[in-house]
Amino acid sequence: MQIACVGGGPAGLYLSILMKRRDPAHEVTVYERAPAGSTYGWGVTYWGGLLDRLEQGDPETARAVRERSVRWNEGVAHIHGSTTSHHGDEGFGIGRHTLLTVLAERAAALGVRLEHRRTVTDRAELDGADLVVACDGVHSALRTPHAEHFGTAVTGGRNRYVWLGTTKVFDAFTFAFVPTEHGWIWCYGYRYDTDRSTCVVECSPDTWTGLGLDRAAPAEGLALLERLFAHVLDGHPLSCRPDGGRGGARWLTFGTVTNHRWHHGNLVLAGDAAHTTHYSIGAGTTLALEDAIALADALDAPLPLEAALSRYGRQRRSALLPVQSAARYSARWYEELPRYTALPPEEMFALLGQRHSPLLPYLPPRLYHRLDRAADRLEALRRLKRRVGPLLARSLHPRTPTPPTA
Repeated sequence: MQIACVGGGPAGLYLSILMKRRDPAHEVTVYERAPAGSTYGWGVTYWGGLLDRLEQGDPETARAVRERSVRWNEGVAHIHGSTTSHHGDEGFGIGRHTLLTVLAERAAALGVRLEHRRTVTDRAELDGADLVVACDGVHSALRTPHAEHFGTAVTGGRNRYVWLGTTKVFDAFTFAFVPTEHGWIWCYGYRYDTDRSTCVVECSPDTWTGLGLDRAAPAEGLALLERLFAHVLDGHPLSCRPDGGRGGARWLTFGTVTNHRWHHGNLVLAGDAAHTTHYSIGAGTTLALEDAIALADALDAPLPLEAALSRYGRQRRSALLPVQSAARYSARWYEELPRYTALPPEEMFALLGQRHSPLLPYLPPRLYHRLDRAADRLEALRRLKRRVGPLLARSLHPRTPTPPTA
């Protein structure tokens, strides 16, 4: 099979690895518009279960990712002058550039052809390919002309956010909530290397404009954020680029991408071209890699290509439902932050950990917290919570019927 992966992110690179491992006779090419070795972003997060899945797919990749990752098992929240911590599941961070380097080197070693500085905007440019995988991001050029067929929808979020880096090394996954005269602003900080961390800053539109971040020069905006979060940065600077640059920070609103169908002929979607989930749940890279695993499994089955792609789409859409629900409620929790800031710090942090719950937005926060603590002690309440939550989620967010041909 001749396979063309358009987009050199985790989905395309890992799919190329899996397909070459399963059959070295496959001719696999990855097309990436950026130069070799360049990438945007800072660090990405994942959990231990991903390493197990990578181990099954390609032990060498799993080993390299594990060796290059950093770990934490504690969360810390700073609010109202207090610091609250919680010991939780082990999480991992790895630099996006490091991850892509690991994947690209492994793919090349297996015989995958990597073409950098190559922009593909039309699958007709890849006329000889048996399969074209569109893993070219949120604004996928290959998906866009067929948006009606795919049933593409983009739902915009309300809050503004900016993705930054810092030399402050966070020992735990760190949240800091800061009140200003224009409303709350907060950051998420986590390390992804021995000497680097990601720092995502978020606030409401009114706070963004009230603080003047909508019109501040890049260096001026960074200086303001450094002052606001001085208590967690410990004198370390924020930067907009991995080289330490302070220019070019882009404040964004998050767009949730969904598609009713995931393939059109021999064109199939993967990664952010197929779906996005709010960054506050830290699942984007994991989901892209899981897309690659599911697509490789479907292509490995003794099925015609159309049936294999249909199976892949059905399986992944079904698997994404709980993740997409969690992401919706997580984004909503931050959009409704003032609802929780009057709570004692330890209660607010507890509800931060419960932000994926479909029940939380519809109960008074203090009542939810008391019920949640009671549920932890009584098995009958635990069972009721597990049962009622998903039912409420389905009733409040009814599932749109999915065409059977996807």
